[in-house]
Amino acid sequence: MEQQNTFFEKPQSQPLAARLRPQDLDDFFGQKHLLGEGKVLRKLIENDNVSSMIFWGPPGVGKTTLARIIANKTKANFIDFSAVVSGIKEIKQVMEQADKNRRFGEKTILFVDEIHRFNKAQQDAFLPFVEKGSIILIGATTENPSFEVNSALLSRCKVFVLNALKTEELCELLKKALKDERGFGNEKIEISDDMIKAIANFANGDARSALSTLEMAVLNGDFDGEKTVIREENLEQCISRKSLLYDKKGEEHYNIISALHKSMRNSDPDAAIYWLARMLESGEDPLYVARRVIRFASEDVGLADPRAMEIAVAAFQACHMIGMPECSVNIAEAVIYMSLAPKSNAIDKAYFAAKQDALNTLAEPVPLIIRNAPTKLMEDLNYGKGYIYAHDTKDKLSAMQCLPDSLKNKQYYNPTSEGLEIKFKERLQAIKDWKKKNS
Repeated sequence: MEQQNTFFEKPQSQPLAARLRPQDLDDFFGQKHLLGEGKVLRKLIENDNVSSMIFWGPPGVGKTTLARIIANKTKANFIDFSAVVSGIKEIKQVMEQADKNRRFGEKTILFVDEIHRFNKAQQDAFLPFVEKGSIILIGATTENPSFEVNSALLSRCKVFVLNALKTEELCELLKKALKDERGFGNEKIEISDDMIKAIANFANGDARSALSTLEMAVLNGDFDGEKTVIREENLEQCISRKSLLYDKKGEEHYNIISALHKSMRNSDPDAAIYWLARMLESGEDPLYVARRVIRFASEDVGLADPRAMEIAVAAFQACHMIGMPECSVNIAEAVIYMSLAPKSNAIDKAYFAAKQDALNTLAEPVPLIIRNAPTKLMEDLNYGKGYIYAHDTKDKLSAMQCLPDSLKNKQYYNPTSEGLEIKFKERLQAIKDWKKKNS
């Protein structure tokens, strides 16, 4: 259950973000797409008609606050549950009580903060009670629920995506904190609009971070007996280094590596180098990025520029030998090279097409003509009979059929006319013309 303040705990002793936590929807900042007048989530909350749902969004956007507003609004029994301290035993106890309440006509809303921290067994414990309506589950998560919430449980919940707050929304929130009695309304604080905007930009969409930074700036400001003056040097100490939003195991990891890959594919070196910097400066393993660049060299450049593979592998070796931060320039060189190289996905398409056929023809026999015959029995069974050693021919070619009969004449590799691949295209066509003439 939600913890109550003690007699000795003064509200002012709480962090600024806690003191300013909105108590109703009118006091809530951001998420107009969900909570604006007439929007679906606002209607559900105002009508006390919420169903099982997941709030998904980055830190500091109001997931827990929304749950508390629902708690204040609902006539149902509201239970605040933490994934950090609760195990299956506690879950079952709460579920049994919720089941009893349902028999007496009482609804139970169970709020689970950081639901992604629950393992599969713990999440499964909720499922039967959600299915039969014993509880209305409200989960909050910073991670993509597609990856972190069991599919059976997810299918029974409506997912609401909460967005990072805009800079102007954060500026408005900070100004409110300076005027509100719960904040610094009873104090004289002198701070410029430019510094408020700097705090908002530093917070990167996180309301809690913005308020915490403002509080730190006020505490470190210069007090002259009548007012607190926040100077640029005071603020610089509080925002000396921006903490980049990046989780090496979460969704943002996949979002940013995808952005890097697609920027290189789109021949945009500026975007590619930016996403590379975002990854490396957030602590990503440079070898992971280098491996992805090697993959890109074949998947998206291929034989349009065979040197791309060499440069990608060289960048990987450089990262392995010298590490960060020195190797950042080595990966940057490879990333810019890939961005500017001519593009061909012919090799990737060739393998994918061959893979599909390989999976569907697992029992297809190898043609006898290209089998080895290391034993007398194999020779008697015509293994290798009629095989032509290409090096012994005038044109270094033969018209032997190397594919199974069911795939005869199948073409997987279709070279493009990009970069050097046009030469491979011409060579392939010459080989096909020769085999057609000599078959």
